[in-house]
Amino acid sequence: MEQSEAHVAMERPPSCGAPSARRSPRRHSVRGQILDALRDALAGGELTPGEVYSAPVLAERFGVSPTPVREAMQQLAGEGAVEVVPNRGFRVARRSERELAELAEVRALLEVPVLLSLAEVIAPERWAGLRPFAEATAAAAVRGDRAAYLESDRTFHQTVLGLAGNQQLVIVTDDLHRRAQWPLACGRTTRTADLVADAEEHMALLDALVARDLDTVEHLTRAHFAPTV
Repeated sequence: MEQSEAHVAMERPPSCGAPSARRSPRRHSVRGQILDALRDALAGGELTPGEVYSAPVLAERFGVSPTPVREAMQQLAGEGAVEVVPNRGFRVARRSERELAELAEVRALLEVPVLLSLAEVIAPERWAGLRPFAEATAAAAVRGDRAAYLESDRTFHQTVLGLAGNQQLVIVTDDLHRRAQWPLACGRTTRTADLVADAEEHMALLDALVARDLDTVEHLTRAHFAPTV
């Protein structure tokens, strides 16, 4: 079992309602690997909003003990992705359209002023240097890989806001961003076309930042926060 935990065995065929291996785990700890896998499963819709999942069942699925699964689920509960159900496990949270709209509003209140301020002081070549991050979101969007897209989308926004030099801003906005990404609102599905359109906004935003076109920067940023994917 110790060897299985070290590698988080995920070669078994996926079953209904259980997360499958989307990518090789990136973190060294078992808990971190499980957390990554669960986030991918949430982002990919493999864990259904409203359904309850027990730590022992998920632990058996991953080939680990229940402890790292519980720890990962507790962190997801703190992020608002799941809810603790005493003596049963964890229920995947349901997002309402109102919740997503509120998250978008808060993100706009924080990020729009920062981007407008950065647009006035950051040199155009520095904005141009962020194109690889935007291209990564575009590549994931074209593949229709929602989990990879959401991760690269967050990386893009973290990198942009990181130019402000305020680490607390990056931490707070990243938490809001993650909460807005998943679970999806009830009845909502993800289309590849939505991901592609969202990714194209990154490129357009960088173009506006390079040109120091503040009106376009504000318009694109507010539109980008609208919960569409």
